[in-house]
Amino acid sequence: MLSIRQAFSIAAGNSLRPLRWPMAALACALISAGCADTAYYWQALGGHLQMMQATRPIERWLADERVAPVLKQRLVLAQRIRSFAVTEMGLPANASYHRYADVQRRSIVWNVVAAPEFSLTLKTWCFPVAGCVGYRGYFQEAEARAQAQALAATGLEVNVYGVPAYSTLGWLNWAGGDPLLNTFINYPEGELARMIFHELAHQVLYVQDDTVFNESFATAVERIGGERWLTLHGSPSAQQAYAAFDARRRQLRSLALATRTRLAQIYKSNQALALDRQAQAAMKHIAMQDFRDDYARLKTSWGGYAGYDRWVAGANNAAFGAQAAYDELVPAFEALFERQGRDWRRFYDAVKRLSKLPRLERAQALQDSMEQHHV
Repeated sequence: MLSIRQAFSIAAGNSLRPLRWPMAALACALISAGCADTAYYWQALGGHLQMMQATRPIERWLADERVAPVLKQRLVLAQRIRSFAVTEMGLPANASYHRYADVQRRSIVWNVVAAPEFSLTLKTWCFPVAGCVGYRGYFQEAEARAQAQALAATGLEVNVYGVPAYSTLGWLNWAGGDPLLNTFINYPEGELARMIFHELAHQVLYVQDDTVFNESFATAVERIGGERWLTLHGSPSAQQAYAAFDARRRQLRSLALATRTRLAQIYKSNQALALDRQAQAAMKHIAMQDFRDDYARLKTSWGGYAGYDRWVAGANNAAFGAQAAYDELVPAFEALFERQGRDWRRFYDAVKRLSKLPRLERAQALQDSMEQHHV
């Protein structure tokens, strides 16, 4: 969803795709479980129902003479990608992504993330079903920004970003499942495939209270699957466009990782009370300035491509912390996929076995797998 998708999605501000809380909100509101923060849960329920009211089966969109031919072409492409997800990747064959909705805006929801001044650890919120996650989502941007303002008033660094899709984790397939949306249907072919694969991966496996494991797994699935789709079915122009886009994304991710590592070292000394806050702030400021200077050089090498300007301008502890969830364990999952002979069924079974371990043990097991793969 998509992350979801990403700081490294099509437009800056769509940095993280998936959003898991709507199912929690629905469950809480529908069963009247006496949840705290009732207004928040009801806005989630209302927003989801409004989206579903705008949803129609793809066949009806294709049969409607008023629908633009370009949209029909994209819907047909999405259905080919959806079929590939089942036949070639072993992803769930269910109701999700066989319907479409135009929600009349660029994002379906807006996420709020927050972190302390000298930490990359995100503030978490806990929900029924979904467990504890490091973000809080709103169907109205104004409400998200009001929440961000309230968090900032407590001294936290905050970041608000629109996301193009969210997952109900398969819980609502009986009601039609998750729809395709106008917020991502026009993404370049490779990115559209990745979006669908990412969201379906969450229906294969979702572990409560472990955002990094969940998002890294889904991101690995989308990367591997997206490249395979383009290799087998993408036109030369689609392959070239994706290669250029993905090269920029990988370079920015590398720069972000280097900056996160640098900040983590600065904050580690802060935890040890080795430096006063003024010195700490000065070191942090230098690291962030270096990050933006390095980005400016990258941008020049890209011929002035400005798709990440907004994310970089607003980058802070919260933005870096949220982005890390989608990257941290991806190399380990990719190595695990190779160790399973690039067999999707074996890969999913191996990941499910890992998911049964305690949180720290599963992360260590993944890292050990990656090290063994490179021996």
